[in-house]
Amino acid sequence: MPRKVAFSVKQKKKQLQERRQRKQARSNADNDTDSDSGDVQGGRAVEGTAGSAITVNKINQQPSDVPDRRLDPNRFRLHFFKMSDKELEKKREECLRFLTSLPENALETDIDDIYKPGTVLDLPKRPAWTSATSKQVLEQREDEYFQRYLDNIFAVYGPRELSFFEMNLETWRQLWRVTEMSDIMLLVTDIRHPALHFSPALYDHVTRDLNKPMILVLNKVDLAPLGLVVAWKDYFHKHFPKLRIVFFTSYAEASSHQGSLQQSKCLNKGHKTGRRIKSVGSRELLEACENLVEGKAVDLSSWRSKVESQEVGKDEDADVDTSEAPTSAAETLTDDSGHVRYRDGVLTIGCVGYPNVGKSSLINGLVGKKVVSVSKTPGHTKHFQTIFLTPTVKLCDCPGLVFPSLIEKPLQVLAGIFPVAHVRDPYSCIAYLASRINLTLILKLTHPKADRLNGKDLKWTAYDICNEWAVKCGYNTARGARPDIYRAANHILRMTVEGRLRLNFTPPGYTESKEAWRDHPEVIVLLKRGQSVIRGYRREVDTLLSSDTDEEEVMSSAASANQKPEEAETLDDSNPFSTLSGDLGCEET
Repeated sequence: MPRKVAFSVKQKKKQLQERRQRKQARSNADNDTDSDSGDVQGGRAVEGTAGSAITVNKINQQPSDVPDRRLDPNRFRLHFFKMSDKELEKKREECLRFLTSLPENALETDIDDIYKPGTVLDLPKRPAWTSATSKQVLEQREDEYFQRYLDNIFAVYGPRELSFFEMNLETWRQLWRVTEMSDIMLLVTDIRHPALHFSPALYDHVTRDLNKPMILVLNKVDLAPLGLVVAWKDYFHKHFPKLRIVFFTSYAEASSHQGSLQQSKCLNKGHKTGRRIKSVGSRELLEACENLVEGKAVDLSSWRSKVESQEVGKDEDADVDTSEAPTSAAETLTDDSGHVRYRDGVLTIGCVGYPNVGKSSLINGLVGKKVVSVSKTPGHTKHFQTIFLTPTVKLCDCPGLVFPSLIEKPLQVLAGIFPVAHVRDPYSCIAYLASRINLTLILKLTHPKADRLNGKDLKWTAYDICNEWAVKCGYNTARGARPDIYRAANHILRMTVEGRLRLNFTPPGYTESKEAWRDHPEVIVLLKRGQSVIRGYRREVDTLLSSDTDEEEVMSSAASANQKPEEAETLDDSNPFSTLSGDLGCEET
């Protein structure tokens, strides 16, 4: 074996200098483009109603020296407008004020208040084109149209009113391609914030302009009470009658604590972990698609066989079918826009939605194993990708898109739309969260002035919460060893995004009729389904305990997850699926 070449300190110093120079060069290039005006697509500034330039903040930059723009990894970076330093300073001063607890009905949200249907906050639609249109002409039309679209928005709303929304035309192009090629659209939303993730403009465009069916997937149902899940379904049915609604959640082969058991077992045997993925809601999604394509030349029997084999626990290694799709007369089915439906007898299902709602996880759950990459960071999926679920079913994963709206920016951070690592003012997000849930009680924090005030008139600020959480978790700054409140604030935000801190928004009128929704007949059906999932978990734990893995090792692995196997259903009595979620702790993930 060849001997390794020594790497001296001088060489290391030179390497670090070159790296800093490349980073500075990229930063200068961004600043040069940001200083211009009139073109958002190039990362430049746009004139707003207040007369000040809106600077675009380009997020998730990757090192790249590729001359070809088509191969540039930064081509699909998130483009959000950047908050000014003056506005940030004002928000930080507001975080020094005492927090006020809001009533429970403050969590009630209405879609009309967020998106203002019929206004300039609309969906950018692809300009008309034909097969005879050249690529250069089409791209020029798209650039000009998108610029006018942004100008119309900023002519009515200023940066303080608007929420963060995607300003990168390349990402919108991915949505246009997916909507054009799909036969059925899946709009995936997070059950904690479904009104935030549902764009009425997209619904109208798909169902009215493109005349295609849309299925609303209420994902991550393990993170909300079942009564609230059913209430949101009823809300969407009343306001958007063309929707078909499906509940869904995907999870690893075992729950969080059982994943530790499985991991310890597989590591001892030298096996890979986390290969298989299960899902709740696959059958309901299959039945919804069967109803939509009934009478068409599409055979979904292979998909049904796959779902049934997964439900009975048959190990088929969750292989993706790669055989050629059969040809059929479906090629003659065309819609008004010229799209050929069910081409070659294949059903194409497009998955669209906001970042971090679980589109890629949904595809992995349907397939039964990891076939597309997932991440907790918004904007991880850069380009639309397709995978054949069966020879007659093709899934298309679209990058997450943030539509223009009027919600508060801290909520976008808490909903996982804006990357936590890029948040410049996490304390306003903590204030927003603490005013809506009892954060100090959940985190078991002690007020810094509790001894002097003897438990009377203990008022918290956002900085107090971050300071006490930093002390509790041992987060200290490198210099001075003072409590690292910035790190503590980011940790709380990440726990909220992951679902370990529950911030669930509700439909209008839910607070008054909460008990009625809790006793809804459909809740009983979901409870029975969840109980069957729990029984499946227990069988997996029993299998691990009866295998060649030492019982003490299994129990110690469960203890490391802060939960015993037999305590799975105690996380949330109102939702059996809550066994799929993690536990609260100071350890950063």
